[in-house]
Amino acid sequence: MTVRDDIHGQIVAGLKNAKFPINTPEELLAAFPAGAGTTCRSGDLAVTAGEAGKLLTPADFPFRDAKQVADTIVDRAGL
Repeated sequence: MTVRDDIHGQIVAGLKNAKFPINTPEELLAAFPAGAGTTCRSGDLAVTAGEAGKLLTPADFPFRDAKQVADTIVDRAGL
């Protein structure tokens, strides 16, 4: 499994109980189990939801599902 796939899967899993659509950055952070402190890890890479949220823009919202969130974050992170 690649780092990209690993982080993508962790984001999707972290949002499994989220209610979509998610319309704002604040709603997105609140949807993660530990909020902004939720951490995804793969090898030596660790990224928090708060750090990943900085990669998003207002134009990214609303998100309609967890896969869309994960796709956007890993693409912007260059993973």
